[in-house]
Amino acid sequence: MTGWVLHVDMDQFIAAVELLRRPGLRGRPVVVGGDGDPTRRGVVSTASYEAREYGVHSGLPLRTAVRRCPDAVFLAVDRELYEAASARVMATLREGDGVVEVLGWDEAFLAVETDDPEAVARDIQLRVRAATGLDCSVGIGQNKLQAKLATGFGKPAGVFRLTDESWFEVLGSRPTDVLWGVGSKTARRLRGMGISTVHELAQTDPQALADAVGPKTGPWLVRLAQGRASATVVSAPYLARSRSREVTFQRDLEDWDLVGREVALLVRRVSEDVVAEQRRAVRVVVKVRYAPFTTVTHGRALSAPSCDVEVIGQAAQAALDAFTSRDPVRLLGVRAELEG
Repeated sequence: MTGWVLHVDMDQFIAAVELLRRPGLRGRPVVVGGDGDPTRRGVVSTASYEAREYGVHSGLPLRTAVRRCPDAVFLAVDRELYEAASARVMATLREGDGVVEVLGWDEAFLAVETDDPEAVARDIQLRVRAATGLDCSVGIGQNKLQAKLATGFGKPAGVFRLTDESWFEVLGSRPTDVLWGVGSKTARRLRGMGISTVHELAQTDPQALADAVGPKTGPWLVRLAQGRASATVVSAPYLARSRSREVTFQRDLEDWDLVGREVALLVRRVSEDVVAEQRRAVRVVVKVRYAPFTTVTHGRALSAPSCDVEVIGQAAQAALDAFTSRDPVRLLGVRAELEG
């Protein structure tokens, strides 16, 4: 039998969980975010497929979402509900024969040995739906990268296989930011170098790209574009890479002394989260979203890993001091990046 990597991704996970307890909303545009009041400041956590047709997506301000889709039903975030649903999904995946590597609330990799990975994928979909009432899409690949990208072609509730053989046929003409790990900034930089597609990036000399974007990043980007990545799936417990807290203010903060006090409150909450996980922070990032909607971040590394609120607070203050603009603030965030 052949070894395959499967990527299981829950479809519109948060919205789907909400629809389980509110079945009367099926078929209607549903938006989950903040306290569920679109007249107040906040951002969209997720939107149902019906709402996405109106241009509503994660990270969009709720006030913009209601303008784009005034008939949408807006719901408050219920973190405990989603965590419980996620636990049921992952427990179901672990009941199978494959090794399961959890990536977050709504996705996981599985390593399976089979001559019919599509049959395994469809069995997973049936088992997850029977156990939770939720649908998932499954990507199949020879490594994690291929499986992860394949899932997007299978949505919603479908199965798609992406391999070495089909890689360029499916992705070759697509822009580089279709690749897992390549963001819009990197894609813009590559376009500035005359590299617009996955195929063009795959044909780029790794050393030339290393000279341009860095000795590790350059060759890594070329490997991504060629569809090469790790196929190792590990069953170790999922560990979040960071812990963060954010607050959106209903009125802009114009007093930066008050901004500093709000950051200190966020630091305390983040530190409590870090301690609860028995982890240590290695870097602290402060996010400021100015009015109307410009976002800037600054970070500071800790001299040594720590979960001490004072140490994390000092790093957060140093990051906050790096902000040169003292314009009114509508949102603040603090993120602690964790070791391990």
